[in-house]
Amino acid sequence: MDWLEHRIPPPLVAIITGLLMWLAVRPITEPGSRLWLALLVALAGVAVCLAGVASFRRARTTVNPLKPESASSLVVVGIYRHTRNPMYLGFAIVLLGWCVFLGSALAVLGVAVFVLYIGRFQIRPEERALRDLFGAEFDAFCGRVRRWV
Repeated sequence: MDWLEHRIPPPLVAIITGLLMWLAVRPITEPGSRLWLALLVALAGVAVCLAGVASFRRARTTVNPLKPESASSLVVVGIYRHTRNPMYLGFAIVLLGWCVFLGSALAVLGVAVFVLYIGRFQIRPEERALRDLFGAEFDAFCGRVRRWV
């Protein structure tokens, strides 16, 4: 299954996961008051994603998740002091907001599938590439900062 590594852009994985979540649970009730909570959670996820992108932009390194070997610097400031993968964490939080909107505990399985898929086919290969590029500096970063939160 190594052929799946860095093949599908993570935003597309999140969209497909969200669609599958909706197909699996198809809400039968109106979201009502859940709508505001869902929006709040989803907006928090978007903010986490954007904080990661902003840190990459300030460091003038690539945000392309399909080409981690082209990174020009290791970003360890900003939100990267708290999580090594804020963009993926942000997508997971948006999907949690989608769970709230759908109103189904079963939908949380979609978030778990997203996290497992991204961990195996995106994060692990990225970490190999970053370890090759930055060596001990990357290892020290991994020792200080957790993968997700």
